[in-house]
Amino acid sequence: MATPNYGYEKRQKELAKKRKKEEKLKAKAGRKIGEGDAPAQDEPATPADGVKDAAP
Repeated sequence: MATPNYGYEKRQKELAKKRKKEEKLKAKAGRKIGEGDAPAQDEPATPADGVKDAAP
């Protein structure tokens, strides 16, 4: 029977933690930069190109 490689598992956990932290910081920085530039969230969505009204 093979023995578990605890060092590998620990390294993978550390890498996942680091990746999650970096993504969180990147998202936070993006929100901070886009505070004044981003349009309001409540704006109505425009229809996609090529979408026509239901009436013929």
